[in-house]
Amino acid sequence: MGVTRSAPQVSSVLHVGKYYPPHMGGIETHLKALVSYQSATMSVRVVVSNDHPVTRTEILDGASITRVASFGAVASQPLCFSLPWKLAGCNEPLVHLHLPNPWGAQSYLMSGHRGKLIVAHHADTLGRQQLKRIVDPFVRRVMKRAAAIIVTSKKYLDSSEELLDFQDKCHVVPLGIDLDAFGMEAPEEVKAIHEKYGQELIVAVGRLVPYKGFEVLLDAMREIDATLLLIGTGPLREELQARIVALGIQNKVHMLGYVSDTVPYYRASKMLVLPSVSRAESFGLVQVEAMAAGIPVINTDIASGVPEVSVDGVTGITVPPNDPSALARAINRLLDDEETRRRYGLAAKARAYEHFSLQRMAQRTLSVYESVI
Repeated sequence: MGVTRSAPQVSSVLHVGKYYPPHMGGIETHLKALVSYQSATMSVRVVVSNDHPVTRTEILDGASITRVASFGAVASQPLCFSLPWKLAGCNEPLVHLHLPNPWGAQSYLMSGHRGKLIVAHHADTLGRQQLKRIVDPFVRRVMKRAAAIIVTSKKYLDSSEELLDFQDKCHVVPLGIDLDAFGMEAPEEVKAIHEKYGQELIVAVGRLVPYKGFEVLLDAMREIDATLLLIGTGPLREELQARIVALGIQNKVHMLGYVSDTVPYYRASKMLVLPSVSRAESFGLVQVEAMAAGIPVINTDIASGVPEVSVDGVTGITVPPNDPSALARAINRLLDDEETRRRYGLAAKARAYEHFSLQRMAQRTLSVYESVI
């Protein structure tokens, strides 16, 4: 089900992102997957922010990964003052800049790098209106400078104000992952999870940030006779933990924090719930992970690629955002209907392999590269 690799016309590429794994996040997961694939056929360098005030370079996933010293963060933006000079020292003919990352965009402009620029527009800069007014001018300059812009879904492209003036240079390339890794059985790990938490399991995966809507899921859990495993780290951890106590659902919600291998948790669960409440959730890559593992997805009808990935009535159920009752009804429906769960799970796996493989994404990305050189 993969795409045959052909000899690329592109010999080297420089990726500029905000962070790189083990830092958690959808963009980071995507970047790691793309870098791992590309490094087999071309020279790949990655420049991102470090979590510490020191610059380090290492070989990882077949690529040179430079983590530039940062001195804290403002509005989730790492303060990497030396980033423009690090980029100025690079000579790759092609630069792949991953946004939103305002300082990364400004640093690229300041660096004077003259390679062909590909912008991966993962999401608009949402919220923080004062910050948005500051960063919009140089984000627009980067968009104008770009030879091509990659967007992860048609729905996000059609609804994005930031992309409105640049649609003629946009290419839709859905995200993809190593599907086989998430299709593994892991029977011993699954058995251990069931012994610890029971058989009636729901899983949710993501950073603990407002747009994920995990508060809505916790509210819905009051009406659900099953156990929720919430995987992820982030600034809302203490707030969510307090909400669990306030709702009296400590016996059926477990916050697991960072988990290095989520596959057994998908395999042990009856469904993934992605209760996102805004289009800051531009794609929801965890949906593809769960679909590859063969379980249905409950997502929300937001103006992004999320409902395009897992399709209502085909691979799962889509509900309105910010609606705990609707979310609870959808979860209970799948808990009570094994045949529907099975049917959705099979369709989910088939859809993942048809549309969201790493090979397919990488080949489409390479085609964009080649179109600009």
